[in-house]
Amino acid sequence: MIHVYVGPTLSASDPVLAAPGLRVLPPARHGDLLGTAICGGDTVVLVDGVYHQAPALRHKEILAAMGQGVGVIGAASIGALRAAELAPCGMLGVGSIYAAYVRGDIDGDDEVAVGQAPDGEFGAVTWPLVNFRHVLQLAVGDGVLDGERAAGLLQALRAVYYPQRTWAAVRAVCRRQGERAFADWLTRQRERDRHFGDLKRDDAIAAVRSALDGISAERVVIEPPVWETAYFRRWSNTSAHSRVDGMVLSTEDRLVYQQVFDPAFRERWAAYLEHLSLRPADGGPGLPLAERLAQACGGVLPADRVFHPKPDLREGQTVALLLAGETAEDRRAVAAYADALAWTRRSRPGFSPAAVRDEVARDLLLGLWRCGEREFDAEASARGLVRAASAVEAAKRFVPGFLEETKRTETDRGGR
Repeated sequence: MIHVYVGPTLSASDPVLAAPGLRVLPPARHGDLLGTAICGGDTVVLVDGVYHQAPALRHKEILAAMGQGVGVIGAASIGALRAAELAPCGMLGVGSIYAAYVRGDIDGDDEVAVGQAPDGEFGAVTWPLVNFRHVLQLAVGDGVLDGERAAGLLQALRAVYYPQRTWAAVRAVCRRQGERAFADWLTRQRERDRHFGDLKRDDAIAAVRSALDGISAERVVIEPPVWETAYFRRWSNTSAHSRVDGMVLSTEDRLVYQQVFDPAFRERWAAYLEHLSLRPADGGPGLPLAERLAQACGGVLPADRVFHPKPDLREGQTVALLLAGETAEDRRAVAAYADALAWTRRSRPGFSPAAVRDEVARDLLLGLWRCGEREFDAEASARGLVRAASAVEAAKRFVPGFLEETKRTETDRGGR
């Protein structure tokens, strides 16, 4: 399967995107390559991505995909930029823009950045600097401009902030520079060919065709230490989802729900620590947990206060162990709480779980766990949440749903 991340650079109706075997996706964003739909042996063609209005695709996400046997091709826009940066690691770059980044002819993100229409169609509403640079070169070749005047126009447009580089802005810059003849020439060229000078489009088409022809980066074995960091683990866990009972649920939400609400989760976490001790993720020798604990601290502390592993929620056995006590009712509750959080975000712009007051989440946990402040840290640790403060932060995602559920229950009681 070939997964193509594209938006402003190519129209969804472009014939090259209608080829069989393509999965056409919106511009890539942080977390997109961590999904289970992309498998070893697949190819990703990275053309467009978001970075202003949402977190951008990280380098380590690309490295992780390649480490799983996915070929990654980059071109035209953020794809060209990432390919130039990751070519030594095996990412394949295609096209003139990629080559220009590699040579150092261009180096800024704003060379390829465009403003996108806010209608979900991902159409470009501005001109990328790299296309304007190419048009100036064509104009010099046609004798419309000389090199010095072309350089002056490029410098003037570069001074315009990239979301404001509209066609009207291009014409205004030409007028201010006294280059009305060039503006008229460019208008005529665009009337004859609406894709005139669109270097990004040409490179994107070349990248898709390369993938269709089976041309991809050589499958390079990238060892996990290159990309498997604490930050990456956090990103990948946040991105982990699964379809269960007809619902697409966050695996992390399901785990935190068990940690917060399941009275028996203490035993499950202890079993998970024993499992890790016998089968270390780094391939080292296995030891019974008691023996490992004796080596670490003489056995004077419980294992959960000494070892704080961050589970890999992409790993099936880990998920099965930690969610062994989950019920269908639990999954419905996770879905309901996620819906309540989503509704709160929509109704209160700018809201995030971090905005929930600490004392509200703290009171929720103390009530559920039936412990006092003195035992709070120990209880959180025994559930794999390390300490009370971490547990409070983790539980905040459930507070809107829990409060809504409590209010509904009180209303029902009042009605009776």
